Amino acid sequence: MSERKALLAIHLGALMFGLSGIFGKLAASDALAIATGRALFAVLALALFAQLFGQKGGARSGVRQLLPLALGGLLLGSHWMSFFEAVNVSGVAIATLGFASFPAFTVLLEGLLFRERTRPSEFAMVAMVSLGLVLVTPEFDLHSQATAGLLWAIFSGLLFALLSLLNRASTAGVDPVRAALCQNLTVLLCFMPAAWPLLAATSLSSWLWLALLGIFCTGLAHSLFVSSLRVLKARSAALIFALEPVYGIAFAWWLFSEVPTLRMFLGGCLIILTIFVSARLAR
Repeated sequence: MSERKALLAIHLGALMFGLSGIFGKLAASDALAIATGRALFAVLALALFAQLFGQKGGARSGVRQLLPLALGGLLLGSHWMSFFEAVNVSGVAIATLGFASFPAFTVLLEGLLFRERTRPSEFAMVAMVSLGLVLVTPEFDLHSQATAGLLWAIFSGLLFALLSLLNRASTAGVDPVRAALCQNLTVLLCFMPAAWPLLAATSLSSWLWLALLGIFCTGLAHSLFVSSLRVLKARSAALIFALEPVYGIAFAWWLFSEVPTLRMFLGGCLIILTIFVSARLAR
């Protein structure tokens, strides 16, 4: 995959991930049930993608690769749990905006773990994204649902940053579709025993939203994300994924009448400007 195709894949993945909160809210279920149902349909979709688009004749993953992939699955499932808890508590907009804090975690952790020099321009990009998030964040009150949801979402962002760094370190030579399949299968096997009673009581309409969530926002989007990390640095992907809250807010505005305030609008514009500048600098 060329760098141009990797950038296109990561932007498309960001759009699909931006719909995750929308489908999760429409599913109207417990966070555990949503995460497990998402993993179920993702496994089915990824198994099909592996047959149709997977690398032919590739080497099978060994134990040294399966263990990090399984750990990535635990991080992925925990990220979903905390994210959908944020959606249930405080709504789509706050959840997606809190999750978008993960570029800051990624830049700091990537420089520390991979011993790579972080350029001043990258710190500046993260600072601009952080300022945009401050503008779109409601007033802090530890006793409010909005603040509780925001804290869950920020924790979700930390887990996702760890997942992106683990994928960068452990997916070399592994078919990205198979890597995503392994991680989602781990989520399914670990969560299904506890989630089965909740899924058994899930309505038919909720199953439809879970199917869309698992196939498009997970199976396809996660494959694009893992594949792009084989070409792009995790910090570059993180900055592009800062567009996700913009997509989430736009769809929440359209579907649920969650009208953004002037501060939220200005923050979203700042995030978009940051992505554009970072892409120009990357060239």
